[in-house]
Amino acid sequence: MKGFPKGFAWGAATAAYQVEGAVADGGRGPSIWDPFCRIPGKTANGESGDVACDHYHRFREDVGLMREMGLGAYRFSIAWPRVFPEGKGRANEEGVAFYDALLDELTAAGIKPMATLYHWDLPSALQDEGGWARPDIADLFADYAEFAYRAFGDRVYSWITLNEPWVSAYAGHYAGRHAPGKADFALAVKVAHNLNLAHAKAIERYRAAGSPGAGGIGAALNLYPMHPAVPGSKADVEAAALADGYHNRWFLDPMLKGNYPQDMIAFFRERGACPTISSADMDAIGANRCDFLGINYYFRKVIRADASAPIIGYTEVKPKSSAYTDMGWEIYPKGLYELLMRVKGDYGDPRMVVTENGAAFADDRREGELIADDDRIDFMRSHIAEASRAIADGARLEGYYAWSLLDNFEWAFGYGKRFGLIGVDYATQARVLKKSALWYRDAIAE
Repeated sequence: MKGFPKGFAWGAATAAYQVEGAVADGGRGPSIWDPFCRIPGKTANGESGDVACDHYHRFREDVGLMREMGLGAYRFSIAWPRVFPEGKGRANEEGVAFYDALLDELTAAGIKPMATLYHWDLPSALQDEGGWARPDIADLFADYAEFAYRAFGDRVYSWITLNEPWVSAYAGHYAGRHAPGKADFALAVKVAHNLNLAHAKAIERYRAAGSPGAGGIGAALNLYPMHPAVPGSKADVEAAALADGYHNRWFLDPMLKGNYPQDMIAFFRERGACPTISSADMDAIGANRCDFLGINYYFRKVIRADASAPIIGYTEVKPKSSAYTDMGWEIYPKGLYELLMRVKGDYGDPRMVVTENGAAFADDRREGELIADDDRIDFMRSHIAEASRAIADGARLEGYYAWSLLDNFEWAFGYGKRFGLIGVDYATQARVLKKSALWYRDAIAE
């Protein structure tokens, strides 16, 4: 594509629980999502990732489709409970063999692997002992990470420690809409800190292991431009700044600056929710910065001050004039440019990768047998154009990973939301390239 540097990574992304299936195969232990999906009302139609896309058995077919699409890179996640069924102790040889085979297949296809160590599937055995709130969880995560570096680092090009730690912390421990389904604000803030600490300790082990992987290590953050609902309203402007601290800076600052934003420390302390943060914790966070930042971008947030909103004090509003995806997310391509330039300007011009960007649509239009998802093509084209604009303005952007390679299990939404460039018939597991996959293939080939 025009406007992108030589060596730019064009890829697609998935996550283990969303695509692998085979939850009882190969010695895998349960993750927090296995029992969560069985709680009535937690997922659409009570659906789960038990089978998903059966990628565990069909990965060779899927890598073949990646090659057919011309992808140069693939972001996947390693399921912690498939490698360590109890979260610690002895590794599961069958689980290790699965990722060995996947990496070998990718290498043979000339596709650079980006491995995510944690995409929300904590081993249930660890959750039973306190999960992300337990005092030693960062060290346990670092132990798992070190094993992965040594087992797979000869073929993994780049590493992601955590995917969207905000979601793990707050959707999982405050809103309760994700596993493990807790509803405790102070617990969620504590978990957020433990995730930041786990990220730092995993980077420390990465360096100690000789920094396996030429592409380096980072984290994938779900970031949002925060716009006041009424730009001239002091209350809305202040609420948008608070939302930025809560969603963005609480993770950006420790990962890229080595410290926490003091306004958020004060905010959490005022609400009795500030966790105990030791000097040793901050030493680890301060000493272990990202090599690059992964940015997951889907939409902006428009913020209105609302004193009646519990704890946070603001609500999100949806502009009536905007277009929306099947998830109800506003289509706002310019937000990707805004984020890339903001991170460049505020955080020392780091290397960046768009680790997720995509959209769910109904996929109900056909051109013959072809799924004619022109809306997804428009979404990708407009966002890629904004990425190109950011590069022209100096952003050090090194890759773009479309979400998602496959239609898959969309967490609490079950199988009703389709993000894939490749369509999946869940009854037969048949795969088919959508029109967007063909467009992406041709665009990469340019």
